[in-house]
Amino acid sequence: MFNHFRKEIDFGGRKLVLETGKIARQADGSVLATYGETVVLCTAVGVRTAKPGQDFFPLTVNYQEKTFAAGKIPGGFFKREGRPTEKEVLTSRIIDRPIRPLFPHGFRNEVQVVATVLSHDLENDPDMVSLIGCSAALTLSGIPFFGPVAGARVGWIDGAYVLNPTAEQMKDSKLDLVVAGTTEGVLMVESEAQELPEDVMLGAVTFGHTAFQPVIEMIISLAELAAKEPWALVEETEEHKALAAHVDRIARTQLTEAYTEKLKQARQEKVGAVKKLVATTLAHEGVEGDTKGIFKELEADVVRNAILDTGLRIDGRDTKTVRPIIAEVGILPRAHGSALFTRGETQALCVATLGTAQDEQVIDALEGEYRENFMLHYNFPPYSVGEAGRMGSPGRREIGHGKLAWRAIHPLLPGKDKFPYTMRVVSEITESNGSSSMATVCGTSLALMDAGVPLTRPVAGIAMGLIKEDRGFAVLSDILGDEDFLGDMDFKVAGTEMGITSLQMDIKITSITPEIMKVALDQAKGGRLHILGEMAKALTSGRDDVAATAPKITIIQVPKEKIRDIIGTGGKVIREIVENTGAKIDIDDDGTVKVAASDDAKAQAAIAWIRGIVAEPEIGQIYTGKVVKTADFGAFVNFLGAKDGLVHISELQQGRVNKTTDVVNQGDTVKVKVLGFDDRGKVKLSMRVVDQATGADITEQVGAKAGGGREGGGGRGRGEDAAE
Repeated sequence: MFNHFRKEIDFGGRKLVLETGKIARQADGSVLATYGETVVLCTAVGVRTAKPGQDFFPLTVNYQEKTFAAGKIPGGFFKREGRPTEKEVLTSRIIDRPIRPLFPHGFRNEVQVVATVLSHDLENDPDMVSLIGCSAALTLSGIPFFGPVAGARVGWIDGAYVLNPTAEQMKDSKLDLVVAGTTEGVLMVESEAQELPEDVMLGAVTFGHTAFQPVIEMIISLAELAAKEPWALVEETEEHKALAAHVDRIARTQLTEAYTEKLKQARQEKVGAVKKLVATTLAHEGVEGDTKGIFKELEADVVRNAILDTGLRIDGRDTKTVRPIIAEVGILPRAHGSALFTRGETQALCVATLGTAQDEQVIDALEGEYRENFMLHYNFPPYSVGEAGRMGSPGRREIGHGKLAWRAIHPLLPGKDKFPYTMRVVSEITESNGSSSMATVCGTSLALMDAGVPLTRPVAGIAMGLIKEDRGFAVLSDILGDEDFLGDMDFKVAGTEMGITSLQMDIKITSITPEIMKVALDQAKGGRLHILGEMAKALTSGRDDVAATAPKITIIQVPKEKIRDIIGTGGKVIREIVENTGAKIDIDDDGTVKVAASDDAKAQAAIAWIRGIVAEPEIGQIYTGKVVKTADFGAFVNFLGAKDGLVHISELQQGRVNKTTDVVNQGDTVKVKVLGFDDRGKVKLSMRVVDQATGADITEQVGAKAGGGREGGGGRGRGEDAAE
């Protein structure tokens, strides 16, 4: 019934298995990829005919995690998987980016790739398994695909590269880098690093590329057994070639002139006028045909060759110059921290907000629930590029750009023990012509420092581009939007003066060489240091204190056995503290108590209350308390947090007391002295040896009076004893 094929290799010390022919057989390509005990079903389906007038490649990649893969039931009210999580969106992008450039130029048929996590061993991340499985599914499907590709994760532990480190090993790694590519070269890199030098980062990319070559060979050997017949490619017709040549004659001169305009909007108007000229001329001549793709190719040819020929770019810069930068901080009066970072025609308004542990993001992942105390949210409204467009929830691009900036900043954040705040930064892109994600890195660094966050060092980012032809290549620093659109590479590098914290690379051609990557990294370092110098004109380190509008957090340590006393039955005590003082209180299992309030008086009131709860009564000490209950034999007084003690009727006041309520009633505030403890550990208190007005200890005065009575012989004291 099944025509089953299976291949396996050792990959990073674990078995990688690819199987086909048993599951999802109606898909064009279907592969079950297994690594350790992590299993992902990867499928590829293509539509045989393109939609008429389709002018882009409709590739969709969906990575989805099923909670049953980790033996879990979804949390929340609805017990089924819902909208994609951030991890699912980011992994979908990781799969999409290396496979997209490998489809034929001009291919417009719809293709959908789906990776479904069926089992997760909590050691091996499914992302690279999914990438490998999807590459294999496309290779088997018959869909035109110039693969296969493969990928690997690379760690840097104790000064050595580690291939596909486990989740436990990653805790000790200074690098989390994923790399994907073909036999010829690298297509995609995504990473977070702890200020590593350029040569270590380049070495990691090369190490990963070399390590996954056996995986590519395994996919090819599986395809030799199980691949379907390849689809016939639609070749370019003579009519299309003639139309392209005609458009070139009409538009090249005017288009070349349009791209000498340095201002983006004016340039776009001139390019638009050339498009209209082409359409009008062809209509007048009675020539029909789709010229959108042709015009784009002409634009690319004009811009790319101008850069290679002259060394000058669209806006007149050379290949290494960074556009003018203005960095400003503290521009929003009520925000905890704010920055406006402007680089040429790209601008990011970044706003930092500080909160308490109660504001942490709770993430329910396959690996288990965890909390995140740093969030970075990136928004790209249509007005930033002068357009009127739909406003809605963040798309994949916004989530991906926000995570890239998050990775760049995260390694420089202080630990919770040094800075116990939850941090959220929102980056609003107010203008865009170039890398807004790298502007977000710079603006976020400044906004956090403006908020008083003690970053280890400021962080900056820069986007590099590439023009590569047979006759040579040019690496471009701080690329414009047009250079990104018409170029071959988007290479983003973020870091400090000490090293790289994040690296992302996407290639639009089949691959690039280590030589090009080295040039790009070295050139990016110079640009990054220049940007850091411009940022330093605004702020060089975190402010000495958080803003007046931010909550002030005080940390105290209490014995672990006292935590239950602070919380109280059903949380009664801690709720009472919060309601009465207005402070927020977070308690860790190790006895760390964080008290937060915007008003210092509120924080101190809560701290005093907590200290009273955890403090132990000291014999001879005087406390202020409240009568919580009266009895015939005395009064119970709450005098130290939740602690009660008994004032015996004989200790209420000097002289005889006939009835407890003659002296005190429930709710009275009194001053008491600790006399000691009874056999059961209960506290014995006295009011009669404390001046209730001043709180002074009058033990000696009381003793002197009692002694005088006894020396007088048969005094009042003995009479009282006799009466009793």
